[in-house]
Amino acid sequence: MQLYNTLSAKEREILIEEAGKDRLTISFYKYAHIGNPEIFRNHLFINWDALEVLGRIYVAKEGINAQLSVPAENFEAFKAHLDTITFLENVRLNIAIEHDNKSFLKLKVKVRNQIVADGLDDGTFDVTNKGVHVNAEMFNQLIEDPDTVLVDMRNHYESEIGHFKNAITPDVDTFRDSLDIIEKDLADHKEDKKLVMYCTGGIRCEKASAYYKHKGFKQVYQLEGGIIEYTRQVESQKLENKFLGKNFVFDHRRGERISEDVIANCHQCGNPCDTHVNCANEACHLLFIQCEDCATAMNNCCSDDCKEIHALPYEEQKELRKGKVVSNKIFKKGRSEVLKFKK
Repeated sequence: MQLYNTLSAKEREILIEEAGKDRLTISFYKYAHIGNPEIFRNHLFINWDALEVLGRIYVAKEGINAQLSVPAENFEAFKAHLDTITFLENVRLNIAIEHDNKSFLKLKVKVRNQIVADGLDDGTFDVTNKGVHVNAEMFNQLIEDPDTVLVDMRNHYESEIGHFKNAITPDVDTFRDSLDIIEKDLADHKEDKKLVMYCTGGIRCEKASAYYKHKGFKQVYQLEGGIIEYTRQVESQKLENKFLGKNFVFDHRRGERISEDVIANCHQCGNPCDTHVNCANEACHLLFIQCEDCATAMNNCCSDDCKEIHALPYEEQKELRKGKVVSNKIFKKGRSEVLKFKK
């Protein structure tokens, strides 16, 4: 019985092209009590692999966090399977605004300690005691209230290319980093201000809203479904769009255009740009913003050093990488001394 992905990304890419079928990019999450995450993980893999589902799914005792791609023709069967799982019946599915058949190229279902890496270790913290969920219309009203403090719960490289107007955008590398910073900055307003939060699909706010209630904030709200669902409601209900720029997404697309505003700049030349790329030097793989002109001039690399390495024969590059620490442990996303125009 197959319980793990057996195809390479390249092999899967070829199969997708040959199939010529439209695929939907979807995300969802649910906090729940899962007794045996490993058994649940295997159950999901067997059923979803049969439906040609691809994506990155985290399962833990506290629930599930899923970002995936499914053939459009298999969507109803996929939804029917979700509905057979008690705590996932009628779960809200965030369907991407822009679809890319190659948004995911492997099916990875992983068991983790948490579905969101928050580093919290507090036995008295109840994640189910969450804040008030609000839809797009109510959210628009709330953020115009002078007694509202609007906070972006995402990381710096996400909010750099897009955020709601007047939002506080903490300059942080991880979700965990933002929790203490926000609590400290808003310590004097736990009772008199409305704390309104948003993130990509809602999962980080779900935990953050419960955390801030635990810390004594009296009026806590979160944008239900995050930016993804907000955009869908704005379009379907003809509401005013208060989001500026792109929504960063964690798949091969790296971003969805929400408004025509370009609020970021190329990290190499400073010209307006909001296209995230990874450095073509596999030993670096730094995530940064690069315009088309710089991509051509730098051969898709972040620095002259990486450009020189990337120009070497592939086997020489592999030799240079031997024994090196994984690049993501060296560089933080979107941060490096070589990025001259990083905000």
